[in-house]
Amino acid sequence: MSKRGWILFVALGIIWGTPYLFIRIAVVDLSPAVVVFGRVMIAALILLPIAIHQGHARSIKTHWKGILTFAAIEMCIPFGALGVAEKEISSSLTGLLIAMVPLINAVISRQMGLDSVWDARRIIGLFVGFFGVGMLVGFDISASNYWAIILCLVAATGYALGPIIITKLLSDVASIGVIAWSLLVAGIVYLPFVTYELLNDSWRAPGVTEVSQEAILSVIALGVLCSAIAFVALFALIAEVGPTRTTVITYINPAVAIILGVIILSEPITTGIMIGFPLVLIGSVMATRRNVEAANVSAAEER
Repeated sequence: MSKRGWILFVALGIIWGTPYLFIRIAVVDLSPAVVVFGRVMIAALILLPIAIHQGHARSIKTHWKGILTFAAIEMCIPFGALGVAEKEISSSLTGLLIAMVPLINAVISRQMGLDSVWDARRIIGLFVGFFGVGMLVGFDISASNYWAIILCLVAATGYALGPIIITKLLSDVASIGVIAWSLLVAGIVYLPFVTYELLNDSWRAPGVTEVSQEAILSVIALGVLCSAIAFVALFALIAEVGPTRTTVITYINPAVAIILGVIILSEPITTGIMIGFPLVLIGSVMATRRNVEAANVSAAEER
């Protein structure tokens, strides 16, 4: 990997470990719908003009079904689910649960016939990863918070399906056009919910009369840093090292989420995190390792 590739890799790994912190801060004062709406609209207002300038905005005319599907599965459902979940559970735990994405992606790819070769190591990796999540849930979650875990797993499933949707429906479209339109679609979807909350004065969290500066800045950071800049960096990294090796950033995100949660929000490093995090990380590497190796072999053969 080139120096530029390493810089992009580290930057993106850190950036996509931060959303859970910002979401956690924002939902203390704002409703999840307002947080999602602010995030996607800020990012859309940044990326859509770029897509238009580069001539990639026309993709909506011929690929609108794929874009709508991607927006719903990759943005609308996961963003909202995480916002609701983080009103109850910590940002570090949320980041760890989202680390399930490679495992879920591996299972879905297998079922869809996108990845037909499985060996004992990959199967063991799946069990290790899921066992790690079980340790997280068993040690750190009370009975009243299990629904938050379900929402996180729903979000992780959406994130796992996103790349598959791109491959199946949008592989021949410029990525920035897809992302820009998808963000705008997500904003339109959440607009009625935000409008309803504004009319009923329920756009703030219960008991909150004044929104903090931290919450506002967190929404801005979600839009600018975690969405607009992150997606631009993602496209650059894919061009530099390829899509398969790019997915390895998923292994960095949970560590960043834990560190930020502990340092900034004073979240505890629990027994569940100490046991579950290594298991999820090891399981993810084992379950997805072959894809990276196969991609490297294929790339070498093409040269």
